[in-house]
Amino acid sequence: MRVPMKVDYGVRALVELAQRYGDGSVQTVEIADRQSIPEPYLENLLTTLGKFGFIRSRRGPQGGHVLAKSPDEISLGMVMAGLDGSGASLDCINEPDECTLSGNCAQREVWRSVEDAIDSVLSSTTIADLANRQRRSSGRGMYQI
Repeated sequence: MRVPMKVDYGVRALVELAQRYGDGSVQTVEIADRQSIPEPYLENLLTTLGKFGFIRSRRGPQGGHVLAKSPDEISLGMVMAGLDGSGASLDCINEPDECTLSGNCAQREVWRSVEDAIDSVLSSTTIADLANRQRRSSGRGMYQI
């Protein structure tokens, strides 16, 4: 599975906001610096994350970004679906009738199992989980609701 850069950066921005959840808004430049994301790209990405309801943003000197919901309510699957939008990696998984070989294909069920396993991990892993992992790896305290 290949994770698009847009998803990687989006998850990193959400984890950064999760680590500061409840502490007020975070400016784009802070997220960009801490997560090594080009600021112009991040600005567009944050707008997209806002359209999907993951963050709320406010412009101006006192502005910034906050999560629109608790980090434990945002799964990687939701972020992936919002930012990437692509479903299965093979068309024959979602549309078996489009493939003339799908009736006799030994691979199709294996790839379906792989997709199901990936979907399970993505839907059961939250931004809060990643923020906690990030904190543990950096020696900082745990995220609290």
